[in-house]
Amino acid sequence: MTSLQLALAVGAVIGLGIAIMLYVLVPTQPDLRDVLNRLSPPARRRPGAPIPSANPDTEERLGIWAERTLPARLLGVPPARDLAVLRKTPAQFYGRKVLYGLLGLILPTLLTGFFTLLGISIPFVVPVGATLVLSAVLFMMPSRDISQDAKKARSDFARALSAYIELCALERNSGAGATVALANAAEVGDSWVFRKISEELARSRYNGLPPWDSLKILSEDLGLPELADVADIMRLANDESSEVYRQLRARSASARSALLSSELAQANLVEERMYLPASFLGVVFLALLMALRCFESPRRVRRLRTLGRLESCQETHAGGTPRS
Repeated sequence: MTSLQLALAVGAVIGLGIAIMLYVLVPTQPDLRDVLNRLSPPARRRPGAPIPSANPDTEERLGIWAERTLPARLLGVPPARDLAVLRKTPAQFYGRKVLYGLLGLILPTLLTGFFTLLGISIPFVVPVGATLVLSAVLFMMPSRDISQDAKKARSDFARALSAYIELCALERNSGAGATVALANAAEVGDSWVFRKISEELARSRYNGLPPWDSLKILSEDLGLPELADVADIMRLANDESSEVYRQLRARSASARSALLSSELAQANLVEERMYLPASFLGVVFLALLMALRCFESPRRVRRLRTLGRLESCQETHAGGTPRS
């Protein structure tokens, strides 16, 4: 490393440290919703809000430290709905982001040390730039992962919710009231969707809230409009004592139809993605055939030329030989 590179590195580190200090010292505007959720007791929290675990793991502890130490603008706003569907806390989300960022900081350094042991010299700018870029990319990766996992979880929730609507319709058809139908239907299944609905219905009974209001709030927190439709139908059944069996069956049928359409669209997308590898294999096969043909043509030309020369030599030799 030359003196110029060393001076540039020291100056970059000092400038980065000063920028971080200024960034931390600038007062930030706290999120009012986040502050109210932290200050509110567990009994008054929204139904979809995840509850911190009693025994946090390393990832969650790291996230708690990041929430208390790092600036909120650096960490970003956590996707509350996606985390609620996945039953994860913001601390777990922040902990994963910090872990991925640390991995991006350590990995280029380890690779640089490995290449140095092999005797391969790498310029100083390459590992520094790779560290910054990789750490920034990996720091943003958990947001994409959470979004994809939440999309799958919502699909599973919608599939289980269609069965729950059918059970509610059967309960109503057997003569049960709206509140009893919701509670009895939630006790049938043993998946996390049925357990979540059963927990919210029990919490609504303890808090003195109507069950459809609790389901409505849960649908808003999780981003599930199908659950809000069920809450509206059961509220109508309780207020006007109307028959909602056909409405529930129709809502369940529409939910299943939407799931089927989504699965068909996903299958078509996967099938379209398979066209590219198949086309690539076909192009490679044709290229191999053309390459073999091109390699064989010069050999055949040279072979024909050699044979022609041999024949000409034989004719010349035969013509020049005296007859006895």
